[in-house]
Amino acid sequence: MDSAELGRLIDRLAGPLELYARQWCDTPEDVVQEAFVKLASQRKPLLSLDAWLFRTVRNGAINAGIASQRRKRHEAEAAATVPAWFEPEPLSRGTTAVDPELAQSALAALPLAQREVIVAHLWGALAFEQIAELAGISASSAHRLYHAGLTALRERLGIPCRTSSTTRSISS
Repeated sequence: MDSAELGRLIDRLAGPLELYARQWCDTPEDVVQEAFVKLASQRKPLLSLDAWLFRTVRNGAINAGIASQRRKRHEAEAAATVPAWFEPEPLSRGTTAVDPELAQSALAALPLAQREVIVAHLWGALAFEQIAELAGISASSAHRLYHAGLTALRERLGIPCRTSSTTRSISS
């Protein structure tokens, strides 16, 4: 099959094949593309190109749908068994516990850049210079992202920011 004939076939059947594949999977464009790639690599002539393409797309779409369901099930199971980011701490005198699930969702809701810096600094014990090199930003930007992220976490968790009472009056 020459490229012009393949192009005409794609123009004529790509849309209907995608609609057909959509019945079984969420990625019909990929399935149709793979079918045309398989067709282009066929060595022997096929009796009915249309029927062959529809059968190939059907098989590919069913396989893609099964793989997608398997992947979603696996991801859901993995998410259910992943240890929480935070563990509850016993209350000591004068402290307030933060709900670990609430803290985890608050951290997950932060913009990626802030979350990356916070996790790298607090859990990874990386210095801001190291984080800057890792993230491709300046150390001062890493520091600003860290503080902005902590402020956002405190707001989301309803924890007031600490205030400094070190203001001194200068007497003459």
